[in-house]
Amino acid sequence: MLTGIIQKYGEFLPISSGTPRLSLCEGSTPLVRLRRLGEETGAEIYAKIEGANPTGSFKDRGMVLAVAKALEEGTKGVVCASTGNTSASAAAYAAAAGIRCAVLLPKGKVALGKLSQALAFGAKAVCIEGNFDAALQFARQAAAELGVTLVNSVNPYRLWGQRSSAWEICDDLSDAPDWLIIPVGNAGNISAYCAGFEFYKETGRSTRLPRLIGVQAEGAAPMVRGAPVSFPETLATAIRIGNPVSADKARRAVELTNGQFMAVTDQEILDAQRKLACLEGIFAEPASCATAAAFLKLAGLGKMQKGSRGVLVLTGNGLKDPEAPMHYLPEPVCVPGSWDAIREVLSR
Repeated sequence: MLTGIIQKYGEFLPISSGTPRLSLCEGSTPLVRLRRLGEETGAEIYAKIEGANPTGSFKDRGMVLAVAKALEEGTKGVVCASTGNTSASAAAYAAAAGIRCAVLLPKGKVALGKLSQALAFGAKAVCIEGNFDAALQFARQAAAELGVTLVNSVNPYRLWGQRSSAWEICDDLSDAPDWLIIPVGNAGNISAYCAGFEFYKETGRSTRLPRLIGVQAEGAAPMVRGAPVSFPETLATAIRIGNPVSADKARRAVELTNGQFMAVTDQEILDAQRKLACLEGIFAEPASCATAAAFLKLAGLGKMQKGSRGVLVLTGNGLKDPEAPMHYLPEPVCVPGSWDAIREVLSR
């Protein structure tokens, strides 16, 4: 029987007997070997497919714990700022918990697939003029004045829950990998993975820390530049963030593991999305494909050691942003309704 992360990893999480055992069966996502991409480098590469979570992104791992603890504390509801995935996850878990949810979104900067999820789950969505950073400031104010709980990654339970993915990777591989590549937006997830790997090493469940490589889009790369980006721009909406809340935690994670931050272009992201889909049968949203783009770039530079074992974290499902691949996908071929016409096209 499938269970969620509170049930699976409760002994490692900050819960009590009074914490509701909330679950949408999040976690336990596939770790798939990327054999065809691996052939290009001789490395043993896996994809952690977080798009298999209930709302289609990694956010569910932390959201279930954040909402469960909010319920335990008697909250009236939850609020978040979001570029899309957080709003969908917050709305889903609020619905499951029977509490209200409000989401603040940067106007015109949220993929339709994600917005429709939040609305379907019953959230009150407010689009504001400005970017994600402005939306987060208003979400903080709402939490302070309206008696609701902020469930962005500044909520410590969010990052606690997100550690579970690192634990699953170690459990599946019987140790930590040599390296792990992960997208960086608000910068909380890379620090959660680091904390998860640290815990497993400290408790003897693994023998090492993987080298963590945090990837940003070139037009929204404050961690790479070393300074906030006032007007972040990228088609990878999930990481279109110019002033990450968890920047300090992310820097520590990279320094501790001898890792690095790197940037990839939107075109490299789209090329990687196409390769993942066509070569491996995996469709991930653009922010996720930034990890594959970084891997291909590093491999091209000869920086992926043969025989090493690594993981690409694919944080969200491709259906979150179905418009992105339309930049490169061909139009369907339309023909008359006859076998001769169909055969002629299929025989080309």
